[in-house]
Amino acid sequence: MVSSSDDGAPASAEQPSAKVRKVRSAEREVRILDQPGFILHSYPYKETSLIVDVFSRDHGRVALVAKGAKRPHSRLRGALQTFQPLSLSWSGKSEIRTLTAAEWVGGLLPLEKSALLCGFYLNELLVKLLVRDDPHPALFDHYVKALTHLAHDEPAAIVLRKFERALLKESGVAGDWARCTMTREPVLGETLYVVDPESGPRPARVSDNWPRVLGKTLQDMDNEDYADAVTQTQSKFLMRFLLAHHLHGATLNTRQILIDLLQL
Repeated sequence: MVSSSDDGAPASAEQPSAKVRKVRSAEREVRILDQPGFILHSYPYKETSLIVDVFSRDHGRVALVAKGAKRPHSRLRGALQTFQPLSLSWSGKSEIRTLTAAEWVGGLLPLEKSALLCGFYLNELLVKLLVRDDPHPALFDHYVKALTHLAHDEPAAIVLRKFERALLKESGVAGDWARCTMTREPVLGETLYVVDPESGPRPARVSDNWPRVLGKTLQDMDNEDYADAVTQTQSKFLMRFLLAHHLHGATLNTRQILIDLLQL
């Protein structure tokens, strides 16, 4: 026997279950228009197309297929350049959606020489540490700021440390470094700490083999103040350690090149 709703209609035919409605909703096509974004990485797809990994301001990291982008006269071909601010539109309901428009909006100087390599390092961090479809508008703004500073020849080491710290903080894997996790009291400037990758700073022990940093270094990093030479050195080794932990053994190709060439 088929049950009926209050108006006499068969419930199974007229009133889909909540589970069915949820599935149908998830399958609806998404259309995004004029979204600020950057190309992080691209690779060939079939004969004439590309898959582009995009970092967008309001939708996070998104994978898009740029159909026909490899054709000589494609409107997309010239626009899909790294480190250039774009206005992007896409549609689709699968994990990889279809890029429908990409327009260069300008406003950033091109990266050159070592700054270009640093830019590729930022992109590799985003690709390997951010999950897709997870919005990070504040981190997007940090990314634009980092590219701007690199393009204006600001010290690369300081630009990278600021972005690395912002990336861990905004992605939720590193919180407040101004307080000791054991006492919840502010860190003390002259006390040595280690930063547990899963919980945060605590006083260093004799047995610790993690990087030791002064409380002042942690305070400076939270305040984006890298004027102190000790802060610059300690923050470099601390971030190298924390990133290695959160990458779960994945290697960063650009990081090794930066270490070899620029000692960053």
